[in-house]
Amino acid sequence: MNEVARTAAGRRHVQDGTYTVLLLALAVVQGYVLLPTATPPRPAAVSMVVTEPSSNHVSPVPSTMARQVPEAAIVPTTTTVDPAAPAPSAPAVAVIPKPSPVAPSPPAMAPPSAPIAPAVRGEWPGKVTGRVLGPDAAPMANVSLVAGGSELRTDAEGAFTLERVPADTAVIVKMPGYEKVTLLPGPNRNLEIMLKPHAVKAAYLTYYGVSDRGIRTRVLDLVARTELNAVVIDIKGDRGWIPYRTEVEAALAAGAQGPVIMKDFAGLIADLKARGVYTIARIVTFKDNVLANSRPELAITDTRTGKPWMDNEKLAWVDPFREEVWSYNIAIAKEAASKGFDEIQFDYVRFPTDGRLAAARYSRPNSKETRLPTIAGFLARARKELGPLGVFVAADVFGYTAFNENDTDIGQRIEELAPNVDYICPMVYPSGYHVGIPGFRNPVMNPYEVVNQSVKLIRKRSAGLSVQVRPWLQDFKDYAFDKRIFGVTEIRAQIRGADEGGGTGWMLWNPRNDYTAAALRPKGPIAAR
Repeated sequence: MNEVARTAAGRRHVQDGTYTVLLLALAVVQGYVLLPTATPPRPAAVSMVVTEPSSNHVSPVPSTMARQVPEAAIVPTTTTVDPAAPAPSAPAVAVIPKPSPVAPSPPAMAPPSAPIAPAVRGEWPGKVTGRVLGPDAAPMANVSLVAGGSELRTDAEGAFTLERVPADTAVIVKMPGYEKVTLLPGPNRNLEIMLKPHAVKAAYLTYYGVSDRGIRTRVLDLVARTELNAVVIDIKGDRGWIPYRTEVEAALAAGAQGPVIMKDFAGLIADLKARGVYTIARIVTFKDNVLANSRPELAITDTRTGKPWMDNEKLAWVDPFREEVWSYNIAIAKEAASKGFDEIQFDYVRFPTDGRLAAARYSRPNSKETRLPTIAGFLARARKELGPLGVFVAADVFGYTAFNENDTDIGQRIEELAPNVDYICPMVYPSGYHVGIPGFRNPVMNPYEVVNQSVKLIRKRSAGLSVQVRPWLQDFKDYAFDKRIFGVTEIRAQIRGADEGGGTGWMLWNPRNDYTAAALRPKGPIAAR
């Protein structure tokens, strides 16, 4: 009985509900007939602008956003406006296509869909004067200003004069150890530029590492999360190969286009710059298996075979005395600069140390008197040609050069090298000091002392110059003493040694690009100190 009653009541509810629905539907239809059709409003366009992040804080900014390039650190001391000049406008912003709904790649790998840097537009006054000051407001001498392929330096009072700067040209202000400043065209005729200290803290990516998505993402994720703010990338690695499609004719003719080619290298560099990551192009200079075998007349010759001489790795070297070899490496460096690198770092910028050295024949006599001016001469020419492109120039040197008064039989002596580079980068790996250093026979047990003393001595021997010391630190297993793992304790000791020795940052070396993340401080105020 109860079930029958519930069924009957339910049927009545259904009928009543049906009538109600029909009435509502009729009302809706009448409304559409009586009222004019309204066009729905179009959504307002949304423009996203992201200001350029500081180099000491890397944010995972989506690469599909535009970024604004501010005239940061440009403080006009006298606002002299040319009446004929247009009023200054906001910095141009690159137009970025609307992002697609496809899921984005990991932050460290998302390539921008358009060039990041906006085109420079505008004209400079016929003459611009100014001063460059440091963080303590003291004038800075010997600061480089680069415009239109020319370079000039500030005087002892930090003063400069720019004349007839081409229209639509940015001026780059740079000094080793400080953040670069970009001046955009404007009406101000008198500028005061403040430079901020910048300590580069980098991890290294090999030729294969930068081309491998997994390795690359792992390293760049560390840059995003930790105190790291820079990467060193092989542009011409230990075998002479270039990781992107090069347009250097001599490199193509030699076969330097290696087995691995990264397709969107420009996207990678643009993305790194958007995040404020400092980029260093590593070029292995005189150890070049590709060029030596392609052009045997440029190689060190093995007197036993008449063929290119090889080291213990069975890799051939080119002759450092040959200026055509200099031109080859500088051409590759210029291409790297054009891709947006902040710094060119020359490694193996020396004579060889292993292999049958007695069988090595050069185009000139090999002695201290010839080696020193050769290596210094190459770096001087490289600095002269690359400086006006807005990049810094660095040289990797053996750690023992800090202690040795001679050229270590490889053409490297601090006094000759320091005037010709912006950064000296000693490889102060404790495992590399085979006989220790004064007072410390076992360097792997004293990583702080090894790094600290090496950096201090190089600074002392290069005093009075603008060159900065930024060492390579060991993040790999010891190979020369007790085979210990270099972990958090050893790496932090090296970092402290570099900092307290007066180094301007540091770089971590691991040939597998597998770094000890626990040794790195997280991003933030602590890491910035």
